[in-house]
Amino acid sequence: MTTINAANAGTYAFDDQFKVNRMGYGVMQLTGPGTWGPYADPENGVKVVKKALEYGVNFFDTADSYGPWFADRYLAAGLKDAANRDQIFISDKVGQTRQGPNVWTPLGEPRYLRQQVEVSMMTLGIDHEDLVFLHRIDPHYSIADQVGELKKLQDEGKIKHIGLSQVTVDQIKEAQQVAKIDAIENLYNVANHGDDDVVDYAASQKMAFLPWFPLATGELAQAGSVLSTMAQKYQVSPAQIALAWLLKRSDNIIPIPGTSSIEHLRDNVAAANVDLTTADFNGLSQLSVK
Repeated sequence: MTTINAANAGTYAFDDQFKVNRMGYGVMQLTGPGTWGPYADPENGVKVVKKALEYGVNFFDTADSYGPWFADRYLAAGLKDAANRDQIFISDKVGQTRQGPNVWTPLGEPRYLRQQVEVSMMTLGIDHEDLVFLHRIDPHYSIADQVGELKKLQDEGKIKHIGLSQVTVDQIKEAQQVAKIDAIENLYNVANHGDDDVVDYAASQKMAFLPWFPLATGELAQAGSVLSTMAQKYQVSPAQIALAWLLKRSDNIIPIPGTSSIEHLRDNVAAANVDLTTADFNGLSQLSVK
């Protein structure tokens, strides 16, 4: 019987000491409607995090703006008693403010970014951040000022790795003049991969690439989705096909599908067992909406 384990997707090395399993978990859905306020069933949220650990997930993606901070609380509670806590990698994001449901406003003021890192560490119960993304580049401040503040925090030992979210190749190159960039997180999935150039550049620079919206918030996971025929061929779910495509696309990709359902979590992690043929991968790649 095939095991359900994130390790089946292979690993990605952030440094000489830390390798993560390439099937991660994002906690964005452990919030209220519009990614605002508390999740309706906090106990279940904690259970989902713990179940992800059981399935071999050791890469968790979060952001202070999820709630704000509510998802961080459930993540911290779920990881608190983990036997392998020192082997768990958390990617965090700062630089977005929230004024209500579905409202996201970038703020790259350096002092604000520093505050968010400090508060996030307290909320998560950690003494340093494994990876911090600039959630969005705020056009009111230079990339040098925004990334530069994260570099200062890195120099102080509060951040190990720095990342950028929703950026172009040119913006990555500009940021690289300020600090070493180890990860990129952009919208990317089998039906929308206009950022192929970003994935390839990240791979060439030995940066991890985290695709957010990997299942288009469930649209690609539905029984009647464009992936249904391929799913029937492999006798798996459409969601597993979408995630398997990402895993095969490039070795630097770490999918971070989010869910508040243990059933869906199990299904997502099981995608690590799906090995698409080259012909099927190429066929799916034609679904791109650029």
